[in-house]
Amino acid sequence: MKKKLMGIILATGMLLAGLAGCETEETHKKRKVVKDDDSFMDKYTESDPDKTEKTSDDDSKPTTTDPTDTDPTDTDPSSPVVPSNGDHRVGISLPTKFLQRWVTDGDTMRKELEQLGYIVDLIYADNDVQTQNDQISSMISAGCEVLIVAAIDGYSLRPVMDDAEALGIEVIAYDRMIMDTSAVSYYITYSAYETGQIQGEYIQAQLDLDNKSGPFYMEIFAGDPSDIQAEMFYNGAMDVLYPYISDGTLVVSSNQIDFDAVATDAWRTDVAQSRMENILSVFYSDRGSRLDAVLCSNDSVALGVANALDACYTGDYPIITGQDCDIANVKNILNNKQSMSIFKDTRNLAEHAALLANDILLGRDIVYDDERSYNNGVMFLKTCFVQAILVTKDNYHEALVDSGFYTDDDLS
Repeated sequence: MKKKLMGIILATGMLLAGLAGCETEETHKKRKVVKDDDSFMDKYTESDPDKTEKTSDDDSKPTTTDPTDTDPTDTDPSSPVVPSNGDHRVGISLPTKFLQRWVTDGDTMRKELEQLGYIVDLIYADNDVQTQNDQISSMISAGCEVLIVAAIDGYSLRPVMDDAEALGIEVIAYDRMIMDTSAVSYYITYSAYETGQIQGEYIQAQLDLDNKSGPFYMEIFAGDPSDIQAEMFYNGAMDVLYPYISDGTLVVSSNQIDFDAVATDAWRTDVAQSRMENILSVFYSDRGSRLDAVLCSNDSVALGVANALDACYTGDYPIITGQDCDIANVKNILNNKQSMSIFKDTRNLAEHAALLANDILLGRDIVYDDERSYNNGVMFLKTCFVQAILVTKDNYHEALVDSGFYTDDDLS
C-alpha cells in the first residue's frame, strides 16, 4: 500500500491535482486527516468514518471573477469583491524574509487581495517573537478586519490574539498553528503528518527496507519544538520508519531518536549543521563508516546537514529528505547532495488564504476539511488542506519550472 502511495505521489498527474482548501461551494471533497493521541506509532489515524463526506464533480478552488468586470456597487453575495472593499484592510504577518517561501507567500497573498481591492498590510518579523507581537498589535490598531498569521512561535501570540478576538477580528492561522487561544477562526495548511509519511516512505522505498535486512545507518533531524507541526512531520515519518529501527534493519548510530533529542531550534540551518558535525565526528569519523539516510523534516535543516557532510564526511552521500523546495536545496538535489523535497506550492496556499479572507469579509459560510484533528490547547481548529507533491531530480523541472514557480536561471 505504501509503495502504491509513493507511485501516486510521483505521478505526473499529481502536478495538475486540484487544490483542497476552505471553500464556499455547497459540495466539497474530503481529504484524509490526522488525529491526535499519545505515541508516534498510533498518534494519528483516519478521521471518523461516520463523519459526513461531501463530494463534488469539481473540487478546485472557486472561480474568481476579474474585479474589473464587477460593478463596485454590486452587493450580490456571489461576487468575490466586497462592495467598497477599499475601505477594508487585511493584515498579513509572516516570520521572515530569510526563506524564499515566505517572500513568495507574502507577495502572492498581497497581489490576490489587492486585485480584489483590499488594503493590505504585509509585514515580516525577522524571526523575532516580540517583533511579531508588536507588528500584529500595530495591524490591529490600523483597523485590520482579518489577520493572516504564520506564527514564529505558536505559543507566544495569545495576548495579541486575545486583543484581536475582543475586537471581533477574524484570524487565519497560516501553515502554523497558533496555540492556547480561541481567537483562531481557521487554520490553512498542508497535512503535516502526511508530509512526514511521504518522507519516511521515500527512505523506505529507496533502501528497499521490506526486502533487505540491512543494517542501514540513519540519523534524524526534526524541526522546531515550539512549532506543533514539527512533531507531526516527525510522527508521520517515524510511523513508517520506527518498525525498521525496532527490528534492526535501520540503525541510528547516535541513538538520538526521540523528538526532543532530534528537534532543531527555530529550524535553523546552523543549528542542524553543528549537530550533524558533532554526530559525524563521534559516530562516522572512521574512513569506511557508512551513513545511508538522514531524515530531515524541512529544507533549512537539510541544508545544514548537507553543509556538515561537505565539511566532515568522506563517504558517499546518504539519502537526505526535505520539504519546501528552497532554491539552495533544489540545487543540492540537482548536484546529488539532497535526494528529495516536498513541494508545497505556497502560491496555492497563499491564494486560498487570500480567498478565505475575502469570503470571511463577505460573510459567506465556509466549508473546511477537518475540525477534529488539530487542537491548539483551547479548541479544535477548523482546518483546510492543500495538496503537496514529492519532488526529485527526475521531476523537478515539471514541478517547479514548468509550473512557473522557478526559472531555469534560478536553479542554475
